Amino acid sequence: MIFCLFPEPVLGITRHYKFNIKLQNVTRLCHTKSIVSVNGQFPGPRIVAREGDQLLIKVVNHVPNNISIHWHGIRQLRSGWADGPAYVTQCPIQTGQSYVYNYTIVGQRGTLFWHAHISWLRSTLYGPIIILPKLGAKYPFAKPYKEVPIIFGEWFNSDTEAIIKQALQTGGGPNVSDAYTINGLPGPLYNCSAKDTFKLKVKPGKTYLLRLINAALNDELFFSIANHTLKLVEVDAVYVKPFETDTILIAPGQTTNLLLKAKPTYPNATFFMSARPYVTGQGTFDNSTVAAILEYELPPNVRSNSMKKKKIPLFKPNLPALNDTSFATNFANKLRSLASPQFPANVPQKVDKQFLFTVGLGTNPCPKNQTCQGPNGTMFAASVNNVSFAMPTTALLQAHFFGQSKGVYTPDFPIDPLIPFNYTGNPPNNTMVSNGTKLVVLPFNTSVELIMQDTSILGAESHPLHLHGFNFFVVGQGFGNFDPINDPKNFNLVDPVERNTVGVPSGGWVAIRFLADNPGVWFMHCHLEVHTSWGLKMAWIVLDGKLPNQKLLPPPADLPKC
Repeated sequence: MIFCLFPEPVLGITRHYKFNIKLQNVTRLCHTKSIVSVNGQFPGPRIVAREGDQLLIKVVNHVPNNISIHWHGIRQLRSGWADGPAYVTQCPIQTGQSYVYNYTIVGQRGTLFWHAHISWLRSTLYGPIIILPKLGAKYPFAKPYKEVPIIFGEWFNSDTEAIIKQALQTGGGPNVSDAYTINGLPGPLYNCSAKDTFKLKVKPGKTYLLRLINAALNDELFFSIANHTLKLVEVDAVYVKPFETDTILIAPGQTTNLLLKAKPTYPNATFFMSARPYVTGQGTFDNSTVAAILEYELPPNVRSNSMKKKKIPLFKPNLPALNDTSFATNFANKLRSLASPQFPANVPQKVDKQFLFTVGLGTNPCPKNQTCQGPNGTMFAASVNNVSFAMPTTALLQAHFFGQSKGVYTPDFPIDPLIPFNYTGNPPNNTMVSNGTKLVVLPFNTSVELIMQDTSILGAESHPLHLHGFNFFVVGQGFGNFDPINDPKNFNLVDPVERNTVGVPSGGWVAIRFLADNPGVWFMHCHLEVHTSWGLKMAWIVLDGKLPNQKLLPPPADLPKC
């Protein structure tokens, strides 16, 4: 056993991938449409790497649309040029052009995903990122028999680009999806989709690691497997203190790893694995359920044809009610960082800068000589601190790096609401937002505390907020208006969950902390695509530090031009 004493090689390897962006005909719900795909696959190919590996992913655009790909949850330390949100860290890849995303996975292992980050193209452009531990490193739980990615999506019979284009023109709410999918398949509860069902075959007594990813456009989802208990071990590629649950809640942009222990003997039944939305807002939504099937392998002593003649029972899970906010709250409160010596929770204990951001909906006036379909003839908008973010026509990171911000952005994003009001009480009469491209500038290594406060303007709603370039610690959450005197007394600074996307509770607030140790321009936005389109987004500039390894690297030569 002498060889155990030698440390494993810390250097990773370089892995090459090629993403050809091309149109592909795909049929679901008896509707065939041409979708934008990677390599003709839907969902897209999975990226597998180990912690410490370098990835070189060449994206070649063969479609008419502009393309940009985001590697959701990857820290991108000093490699912000590879982060992917269009007009934030890069100009998009135009038709016939290509770009190599070059980044190294540092200090991360677990389940993440990649998706398009321009307009609504991520409805079909998405796939798993599976980061295995370094060679020789173990999971903090027994090694599973098999690992299975389960990626939730949303299927629209019509073209999603046309849907959002029309909505932004009319100012109304966009049409909703026609189905939810599991690994691209809607399953037996939808019209003519029994053949399009994901089936998970398991062996009795074995343990399976399910890597869940919510790549849906606009819906948080409850998920459960009939008659089975799940053990939750990781969220957003960070290990948590394991706990057992029948049901999980997963917002767009979030990932969740579950251990499923198959029953010890053949159960003589099949089981639905189902998901349906958690809905808090007042808008229309896709009120349907996606199901996959959990099947047990027959014991070797049973001839399968004798079993096939018998109809075996199918069990369905009981999912929470559509608006079960108390489940959402209790579930969020169970999530705690593992906070072990090997996987510590480095929660910032002191705070350099505090921010209070309101997040929610609002309106813009209807243009002259036009009728609009938003509230009272206005146009729907969304904002952070009442600033609805206007996307620039050139990339923010380039403007920052080359000192050419004039006319592109201003560094004056409000650190708290300019006009305080009773955020979760009766909404004010004036629901108009301001519009602009404003950023917050942070010195390197600033310790940040951010309170995100939902508002009741046009209805309180849960907002899954995603921060690029960082993980953050969720130190507190509550309902009503944040109380700066009393609420911080209850903050968890010992083992709060660490993640990259967090739900701002409907009619409540969430408090996060992070250390701004990654120079660049980092997008923060609601991961409900409709709200992002309406302007519920902003960006942080983190300045370079003094040391060479604290500075953003220069842009790659093939960085796309606008």
